[in-house]
Amino acid sequence: MRFLFAAVLVLLLPVAANAAPGQAPARDCFLSSNWQGWSAPRDADVLYLRVRGDSIFRADLTPGTRVHRYGGDYLVNQIHGSSWICSALDLDLTLTSYGGFPRAIVVTNLRRLSAEEAAAIPRQDLP
Repeated sequence: MRFLFAAVLVLLLPVAANAAPGQAPARDCFLSSNWQGWSAPRDADVLYLRVRGDSIFRADLTPGTRVHRYGGDYLVNQIHGSSWICSALDLDLTLTSYGGFPRAIVVTNLRRLSAEEAAAIPRQDLP
């Protein structure tokens, strides 16, 4: 039994040595409660999400989604488990309006935009 434990320990030591101590994975996450607004550029399969004032996230959608934002449209995210949003899998989006039917929106990729990328978004497309 001790031999088996020692063998497993010897196999795991190189993996632990390669992991950088104290470094979190390079992921941009935000709490769903910090999500402050959204926009949908015309004729694009993308949403822009404003998070805590100055951060803009880009959510790429399945091809052909073509979300258009009208005055009575609401984007709803159903939270399953944690309220942290770190990837496209954490978004369960539905576009709904006062008198319309809900429409599921599938996000394929989510990333935080750099300051330069956010500045390049046309003013009418900003969230």
